[in-house]
Amino acid sequence: MSTIEPVLDPTAPSAFDAATLCEAFQLSARERPDEVALRTPDDRVQITWGEYAERVGRIAAGLAALGVQRGDTVGLMLTNRPEFQLIDTAILHLGATPFSVYTSSAPEQITYLLEDARNRVLIVEERFLGQLPVMPHVEHLVVIDGDEGADLAALEAGGDPTFDLESSWRAVGPDTVATLIYTSGTTGPPKGVEVTHANLLFVIRATDERVGLVRGGRLVSYLPHAHIVDRLVSNYFQFLTGSSVTVVDDPKAVLAALPGCRPTMFTSVPRVWSKVRAALLAGFEAEPPERRVAIEEALEIGLRKARAEQEGRPIDDELGQAWARADEAFFRPLREKLGLDQVGWLVTGAAPMPAAVNEFFAAIGLALSDCWGMSETSGIGTINDPAVPRIGSVGQALPGTEVRLADDGELLLRGQNVMKGYRGDPERTAEAVDADGWLHTGDVAEISDDGYVRIVDRKKELIINSGGKNMSPAQIESVVRNASPLIAQVCCIGDARPYNVALLVLDVDGAAAYAQSEGLEDRSLAAVAAQPGLRATIADAVQRANSQLSRVERIADFAILPEDWPPDGDELTPTMKLKRRAIADKHAAVIERLYAGTDA
Repeated sequence: MSTIEPVLDPTAPSAFDAATLCEAFQLSARERPDEVALRTPDDRVQITWGEYAERVGRIAAGLAALGVQRGDTVGLMLTNRPEFQLIDTAILHLGATPFSVYTSSAPEQITYLLEDARNRVLIVEERFLGQLPVMPHVEHLVVIDGDEGADLAALEAGGDPTFDLESSWRAVGPDTVATLIYTSGTTGPPKGVEVTHANLLFVIRATDERVGLVRGGRLVSYLPHAHIVDRLVSNYFQFLTGSSVTVVDDPKAVLAALPGCRPTMFTSVPRVWSKVRAALLAGFEAEPPERRVAIEEALEIGLRKARAEQEGRPIDDELGQAWARADEAFFRPLREKLGLDQVGWLVTGAAPMPAAVNEFFAAIGLALSDCWGMSETSGIGTINDPAVPRIGSVGQALPGTEVRLADDGELLLRGQNVMKGYRGDPERTAEAVDADGWLHTGDVAEISDDGYVRIVDRKKELIINSGGKNMSPAQIESVVRNASPLIAQVCCIGDARPYNVALLVLDVDGAAAYAQSEGLEDRSLAAVAAQPGLRATIADAVQRANSQLSRVERIADFAILPEDWPPDGDELTPTMKLKRRAIADKHAAVIERLYAGTDA
């Protein structure tokens, strides 16, 4: 095995000019050998770029000894921990293709993925062994935290002595598949999206052109590795920017980890931002009266400033000075407390963001940039200006890409970020990407005259009621969900029906707080959901939501289900998308009672 001192191509002076992700990684490792590349929130684990490169070489040699070759696939089933990045990057250096399995997956789901990927090596944590099915194609199972002799240390120690790391990574080409991302499967079996080194490098460079990615910044890995967003941000952005990544193994702990990380970029979903806003507003309400009034006045000043920026109006001296005072007194300390005082790009996506949430964060000096993308667009398709994101839109197409609408309103995209194809499925690939290179995204959208895109809904999920009116269930659900912190999930029903009804699921934390405030002995979701007082509270929230909806969009009745909907369960995909068909089938009796007017 060669030493980890690669002789780099002098024509690639920076990681942003690299031809592959492997070259970008090596360039950053050479430039920053003593800087921390990977860490845990408690700093129990800190791995420098130099150590990262050395371990990538050892792990790659160990995998080569197991027979992993160029073009092979390697499966990973790991939580967010530094070992994931080490192993994933090592696989890239072999010219092989890593793919990740959601840790919540059931055995039959894992069977499907492994049969499709045909990987001979699977790398897991010991805690997930009980979820694994019979795996006839898997020849080597590496349990990274298992018994000595079969763990990651043993893999690193047992490397092929003839393995030449430099020759291996230099043989990787731009068109090599860098990762497989399996779609969440809302309407059928997951598809393996093949994303190349060239796809990902294009996305990162185009993003840098639009937003200016921070070199040597600080990133956070807490989203599932099987999702393109985590792969893009916590692996591939890092390779080019030379950033440090804080790895958080529990998504619920990520907000608590931010003050110790102070990210320069942070990504989350609308539900998280809504919960943070609700918590901050509750904190403001608990302040002494005089200070509460001052905070309310400061929020109004911040909102006036944000709206002026949205509308392109100049900030006059009076408003600018008032904002400076409000920021210094209230909002700068608040951003420091949150750990978001040094963030340059706050990203939200995956679902509609309520305007009130966007405006609140803009008012406290934290502009949320709504972006849009898919696995098939290598993670990013459109992007908002981080400084003044246009509320209600997902921004403009990445530089170097094109977007347009089909006759039926479907969003089409063309560019170098469009996937290589679906693994082993030329028929579905041809359905998704037409002969002219346009990706048919499945999203219905609107595009403004200056190119800003607004996503309406998924094409296959639009509601057409019995009167022929088209509606977006996702937009309706977003308004209802954000009407109360007690509501975690909403599924709007109304296709071919005279009016809309909804299935609601309580937020676990919100329900617990409600039970405590009401002095309930039984604090289970089922017990809380059955409380008449809670239903009245939720009814008020639905009424408030209805006031923001058109008449045909309003929720006529609802049922509070006595259960939770976990990711990758019967009702939700691993990425928290609604499995509408499964929900309609499983809860058909409740839905029919709602339309019969008999559900309480």
